[in-house]
Amino acid sequence: MVKNFVTLIRIAMGLALVAGIGPAALAQTPSPAADAPFIAENAAAMDRMMADMNVKPTGDADRDFVAMMIPHHQGAIDMARSLLRYGHNEKLRRLAQKIIATQQQEIATMRLAIGQPLPPATAAPTELSPAPGSDPAAMPDHNSMHMKQQ
Repeated sequence: MVKNFVTLIRIAMGLALVAGIGPAALAQTPSPAADAPFIAENAAAMDRMMADMNVKPTGDADRDFVAMMIPHHQGAIDMARSLLRYGHNEKLRRLAQKIIATQQQEIATMRLAIGQPLPPATAAPTELSPAPGSDPAAMPDHNSMHMKQQ
């Protein structure tokens, strides 16, 4: 059994080297188990979004559009927040922050357009705490994102 496992490892390493993937890159590849909280959080956001978008038509296209689009936008916000909790790529983290800001603005615009009250204020994307069990010291420093004082 152990011999078969060792053989499989050697084959995998050989294939990786042929494909141009070195041992350092293989060591940095996150395991599926490490990604499980992110995947679960996103699956929950998608399930919630799909359920909330399933609205009964009222005959008012404007209200029906808003009733379906707000959960769609909220789903994007929830998934972007999840990336901010678990993701490490700075470009994607900045994109997630922009997604949150623009989707919140669009939700407010839609609500106002049909006379609905605005939702309560929520935390800015940079105010999210790290995911439980993650190392806050490993989180990137975001001081570079603040505006410079003149």
